[in-house]
Amino acid sequence: MMAALGLFAVLDANSKILSGAYPFAQVVVIRHLTMLLLLLGGRLLRPGLGGPLGTAHPVLHLLRAAGMLGSAAGFFLALREMPMAEAYLVYFTAPFMTMALAALVLGEVPPRAAWLWCGVGFLGVAVAMAPGVQAGGSLRAYGFVLMGTVSYAMVMTINRRLRNESGVARLILWSALPGGLAMLPLALLDWRPPSGIDWLAMAANGVLAGAATIFLALAFRVATAARLAPLEFSALVWAVGLDVAIWGHWPSATAMAGAAIVIIACIMSQRVTRD
Repeated sequence: MMAALGLFAVLDANSKILSGAYPFAQVVVIRHLTMLLLLLGGRLLRPGLGGPLGTAHPVLHLLRAAGMLGSAAGFFLALREMPMAEAYLVYFTAPFMTMALAALVLGEVPPRAAWLWCGVGFLGVAVAMAPGVQAGGSLRAYGFVLMGTVSYAMVMTINRRLRNESGVARLILWSALPGGLAMLPLALLDWRPPSGIDWLAMAANGVLAGAATIFLALAFRVATAARLAPLEFSALVWAVGLDVAIWGHWPSATAMAGAAIVIIACIMSQRVTRD
């Protein structure tokens, strides 16, 4: 789970850089094409790599692909119109949604302690982000980020529902192929020829997304939503680190205090929600 969150953080940073020059559909199509090419290339070199491609649950996989597309679109479009602080505060309601969906759909009722430490983690995020929150986003932007958050929570729940399927090849195929085909017409309508470096950046998104997809699914195969959901708040630590490494934005004292609260909440949630 921690590996997946780190990969998603780097993916988000890379997408943020690309979003100023390229439309969402084009970035997503190249990302999904890269995932498919890596999968097919790997299976050519080593037949059967990653297990079977077929599934007994095609509807769930298609819903999962739709959720991944909705999540990516929601955050990409929202961050064009609103400050990151507002978007992150909405996104960090995802752990609560994930645990609620797990209880309703999967029958995995989280212990009270999991809700408590999720609350503490959200408090840490609020402390870190509060100085930058100015309610500057449009209603449409808040709608986009809420759509992305709900879609993300749906993907987490479906990952847990599919935990008994072995192999990882089907995870890549059934997420990349439907999403890529759905966005291809839009990408062709507004295609902007990338430079060589931007081609590499978009292809890197495919590597990052593919690896994160696999790690996330593997995490939900072996642990409940109650144990994994609170770890979502550790994305704040990744965000702070990437801000320093890429943009040279050193965190404020409140951001460091919030990150410390998040770390404590993540550690304590693991102590009280062991499977």
